[in-house]
Amino acid sequence: MDIRHLEYFSEVAKQLSFTKAASTLHVSQPSLSKAIKQLEDELGVPLFYRGKQLVLTDAGKAVLVNAKNVLDAFHNLNSELNDVIDLKKGEVKIGIPPIIGAAFFSSVITCYKEKYPQVEILLNEVGSKMIKQGVEDGLLDIGLVCNLPSKNEDLFDVIEVINDPLTLVVHNDHPLASEKRIDLASLENEPFIMYRQDFTLHDRILDECAKKGFTPNVVCHSSQRDFMIEMVEARLGVALLPGKIAAELMDRSLVSVPLIDSNASLELGMIWKKNKYLPFAVREFIETAEQLLVKKELVSAVN
Repeated sequence: MDIRHLEYFSEVAKQLSFTKAASTLHVSQPSLSKAIKQLEDELGVPLFYRGKQLVLTDAGKAVLVNAKNVLDAFHNLNSELNDVIDLKKGEVKIGIPPIIGAAFFSSVITCYKEKYPQVEILLNEVGSKMIKQGVEDGLLDIGLVCNLPSKNEDLFDVIEVINDPLTLVVHNDHPLASEKRIDLASLENEPFIMYRQDFTLHDRILDECAKKGFTPNVVCHSSQRDFMIEMVEARLGVALLPGKIAAELMDRSLVSVPLIDSNASLELGMIWKKNKYLPFAVREFIETAEQLLVKKELVSAVN
C-alpha cells in the first residue's frame, strides 16, 4: 500500500464515481480502477458495492475514516518539511467579513509584512459562515468571524478580538439625536437600515427587537457599512452599528446614542483549525495578532 492508493480511494469515496474521480485526479479510469482493486486485494475486503451506483461497504467506510487521518498526517509532514526547507516563505490565507473590511486588520498585516516581506497575504472577503467552512476545509488558514464558535466546539482555536456593543446612529436633526441613552423599544416605529440577512448581526438585532416586543421596519439591507451610514445621512432611516465604528462618525452629520438594557453587540474573533499543523507563516501571523491585541493596537485600528 502506498499513499497514492489512499488518495485515489478517498477521491473515489468522495465522488462515488470512478469517472469523476479519474477526472479530478488526472489519471485514466483503468489505472484508477486497478489501484482500488490492488488496495482491496491487500486489505482482503471489498471497499465498494459496484452496482448501478457506487456505494461504500462497511469496510470501505472504516477505511475512509483512517485514510483521512493518514492523508492528513502525510500532508502535515510535507508542510513541516517545507517549512524546514523553505523557512519564512509561503502564504497566509485569511477570511474577513465585509462589515469589518481589510482596514480592520491593517495594523497586523503591516507589522507582519515588515518582519516577513516574502510571505504573501491573501485576503478573502466573505461572510462568517463561509469563513468558518473555509477554515474547516483548509481553504483558509485564518478567519475573522462575527459569530464566535461555542466553547464546546472542537473544530477551532479562537482568540476573542473584540466585544463591541451596538449603538444607535441617527442624523443630527433626528428627534432622538438629543437623547443621552435610549431603549431599543423606542425605535419600534423607526425605519431601519440593516445588515443583510446572512449577517450574524442581522439576527442579533432581530432577536433584541423581539425581546422588546416588536419587529423592526427594515427599509434597506446592506453588507457595506459605508452604504448604511450614507443612508442614515440621507435621513432614510436609523442604524445600529458597533460603538467603535459609530465613534468615528463625529465629524459627519450623525449622532450616536448608546442603548440601554441591550445585549446586541459585535463579537469578533480570530479562528484557525484545531489539531492541524500550522505552517511557519501562519503561526507567526497568529503570534503577531496576539501581541498587537495585548497592546490594544488592534482594537484602536477599527474604523
